[in-house]
Amino acid sequence: MASQHGILLAVGIISDHFGPLVSKVCDCLLRHSALSLQEIIRRLELSPGQVKNSLLILIQHNCVQAYSARRGSSDKTVTLYLAIFDNILHRLRFSKFLSVVRAEIPESEFLLDGLLRNGRLTFDQLVERTIATAPEGSAKPTREEIRMNFNKLVYAHYVERCPKPEPSFDPLKDEQPTATKKRGPKTVETLVLSLEQKVVRTAVLSDAERFSDIPYYVEGPSNANNDPHHAIAGDKRKHEALEVDEEDSIIAENEVLWRANFEKFVFCLKKRFCAERKKAKMKVGTLAIWESFFEANVTNNDTKTVTSPINGILERVGQKEGGSSMTLDYIKSVLNDLECISTTTDTEQFTFDLNKLVETCRNDEIESLVKKKHGQEAYTIFRLLLKQGCPVETDEITDRTILDKQVVHETLYKLWKDEYIDSERVPSAASGTGNTQFFVWRVRNTYREHYIDDLYHAALNLRQMVNYMAELLLEGTKDETKLRNRKNILILALTRHDESLMLFHDF
Repeated sequence: MASQHGILLAVGIISDHFGPLVSKVCDCLLRHSALSLQEIIRRLELSPGQVKNSLLILIQHNCVQAYSARRGSSDKTVTLYLAIFDNILHRLRFSKFLSVVRAEIPESEFLLDGLLRNGRLTFDQLVERTIATAPEGSAKPTREEIRMNFNKLVYAHYVERCPKPEPSFDPLKDEQPTATKKRGPKTVETLVLSLEQKVVRTAVLSDAERFSDIPYYVEGPSNANNDPHHAIAGDKRKHEALEVDEEDSIIAENEVLWRANFEKFVFCLKKRFCAERKKAKMKVGTLAIWESFFEANVTNNDTKTVTSPINGILERVGQKEGGSSMTLDYIKSVLNDLECISTTTDTEQFTFDLNKLVETCRNDEIESLVKKKHGQEAYTIFRLLLKQGCPVETDEITDRTILDKQVVHETLYKLWKDEYIDSERVPSAASGTGNTQFFVWRVRNTYREHYIDDLYHAALNLRQMVNYMAELLLEGTKDETKLRNRKNILILALTRHDESLMLFHDF
């Protein structure tokens, strides 16, 4: 389950986008996990119509997943509704998702914008929207042009077919193994998180269905623009060894719902983050090879690594300033220095571990915060405990950090009080010491959860300040320019803060 400030942030996002009634239903689902329609009505004391409409809006915008499950010992199944916390937070990042497509497939940006704004649409609805919003006086795009641009999004996996509307899922059967592996007070949290992940996994289609494009047909000149609902069937073609006929094409266009693939966009932002994070310490020649490595990335389903063929890297290095003079041996040596290693299956491909860099960046962020709050001594001690990964005795900390013993004691107390570290009394193993005990210190297992909750809290405060500025602007004041500038600064701060939030929560 998300932390308290995480829930407040998610509910605030839904309230801003869909109003207080929908946010009330969302808040109920986030706090109580999966609930049936009657349970939501009973908890909120709202009318059935209000709850149904709110759930339809949340499902339409991919914030809630419905599934059927058995309740009790009877064989009767009920429909349960589960809030998808990650998808709610992704609503903060729509501008970033659009920037990814703008850089790669600019002609398809408008289609993605329609899906992000409306949640789920059929291809027919996208065609209507695109033609209806075309500027006056300009040529309206044809159905085939829209289809071609849409299929580019599908091929790149930026768009996917919507998951099953109500998959069958047995929580008792699927969750029991998870519960037996976990002990202690965090069991409930683990079960809730696992429930969300497993329900999403159960609902998702296979890759062949998920990324099956819209079949191409030749349009007649008489109805290319005038009637977007009909096309003259032409030559058939095959997609993934399945023959598509006219009936399948009509179903794909009129009935199949499509949505943005958040998983793909998060991976693209993860790649961008890692690429930018290393750039600051690179030389000009090394930077060109590093950029070329990411530009030559081959499409795969692995979200943990980036793999690029050496031929693609060479091609892109040659297009950069000074790249034509770089030899193959030099490029390979630089790639090795950048921890881009050749794969065992294919020595002509190089792989970079994104998760390793992400882990380093996370530690750097927390260490930087510790340094700002408690000073250089706290940073040194916390870094030592983090690297050790095991309990360290007080005297050993003093010896290894070369700090005054009194300073070490005071700093350890500050870190302990701020819930970054834990202490434990351990009896001395030395003979003749009687009941002598000493303290050992270690980094708390929950220090990251504590830090993420602080990130949620900061994002929540920034959003509230942005909304407050917007309210003042609506009221109308003499200092409108100053208020608008403050609002823009806060929005920029929230955008930058979201990078830290994604680093710890999504990457």
